[in-house]
Amino acid sequence: MRIWICAGEASGDILGGRLMAALKRLRPAVEFAGVGGARMAEQGLESLFPMRELALMGLLEVIPNIRRLARRMEQAEAAILAARPDVLVTIDAPSFTLRLAERVRPKGIKVVHYVAPQVWAWRPGRVTKIAQRVDRVLALLPFEAPVLEAAGIPVSFVGHPVLESGADAGDAARFLAAHGIGPDECPVIVMPGSRRTEVRRLLPIFGTALEIATRQVPGLRPVVAVGALVRDAVEQAAKSWPARPILVTETVDKNDAFAAARARGGAGLIKSGTSSLEVALAGIPHVVGYKVNVITGEIVRALIKVPHVSLTNLLAERAVVPEMLQQDCTPQRLAAALVRPILEPEVADAQRAGFAEALARLRPEGGILPSEAAARAVLASIEDG
Repeated sequence: MRIWICAGEASGDILGGRLMAALKRLRPAVEFAGVGGARMAEQGLESLFPMRELALMGLLEVIPNIRRLARRMEQAEAAILAARPDVLVTIDAPSFTLRLAERVRPKGIKVVHYVAPQVWAWRPGRVTKIAQRVDRVLALLPFEAPVLEAAGIPVSFVGHPVLESGADAGDAARFLAAHGIGPDECPVIVMPGSRRTEVRRLLPIFGTALEIATRQVPGLRPVVAVGALVRDAVEQAAKSWPARPILVTETVDKNDAFAAARARGGAGLIKSGTSSLEVALAGIPHVVGYKVNVITGEIVRALIKVPHVSLTNLLAERAVVPEMLQQDCTPQRLAAALVRPILEPEVADAQRAGFAEALARLRPEGGILPSEAAARAVLASIEDG
């Protein structure tokens, strides 16, 4: 069995690594090729080219790289057609992966797309094109299947991978001791994203917010959880922060940091996306902030169709955590929302009650892990012929 697998960013690399591990448990002789990062390399993948070349976001960020992306598209297409795999698994990053699927599917390559494009949130007209490009979608969220199935796309709800991230199983004492965090210090989790464009845009705002918050709550100690690809950018941006930040890139360290923040009554300053679910699983109250280029932001504003951007809020169907977006993503607003659950325990408790509601909706049937559910769905697609 040969599987070609393509991820386009850090979160997709984690998904891909877990999927590959689950597939190897179910089919030990499976062979992989494709594009991925460090987590997929741990499972034996030799990436066709560096995955970081695909980790771009926003119209103005993509435009200067169009020629290079086109060359990588042609390279990936040629490799897939030469290998003739049993299935192409594309993971998230739809601007690249679904265009790749569009090229190879008409030539007899079966396509399974992992992580449903957010047609339920914005640009619902895309669903028609998706139906022409894939044979099946593996959905992470329970409300995605009806939207896609209505367009004739077979869907498997496989549950959300955050449930097997270990975000709720860290060691607080180990983290506090390892980093010399004193008894009067309170860790604050900062998650500015996995793309350089996100980090460059958000960290200056987050840094000023932390400075304001520290005036209100002395002893706050920022812990920045980032991927290895953007660590250098974070180090540079955080040099001017009032408190020396602790940077964590490994999953174990990040989960320990979560536990330490929970134990000390800390909170989180989080960019929108899966990061919000991670800290929710860890039981950390937080504020979601996000800002993109003004032009990109206006286009997205015109197209978005949902009342919230935080997945936690969408799943709970109410505003469990505050969202500060675009013009509202200011240091002053972020700081006020960050310190409130630290100073008011009832606010933190209310957020945690909402977290439980949201997370309960993410579990796949049968009590299996999301990665195993995804692997079984991929194998079923192959065996369906």
